[in-house]
Amino acid sequence: MIVLKNRLKELRARDNINQTQMAQLAGVSRQTISLIERGEYTPSVLIALKIAHVFQEPLENVFSIVEEEE
Repeated sequence: MIVLKNRLKELRARDNINQTQMAQLAGVSRQTISLIERGEYTPSVLIALKIAHVFQEPLENVFSIVEEEE
């Protein structure tokens, strides 16, 4: 099974941004940010690109796909 992993929480901590601020910057709800961080929601390409832009990081530095055994 292929899973989307992210460094959202780590990067928010690095930049001292809370979930509410991140949500405002990315144009989504705080709940969406929380779900993405927990791996319970896969963002659209547009949302993923917006998040990467906020951190001024390439998309691959924020999101990655990994294969996990089922």
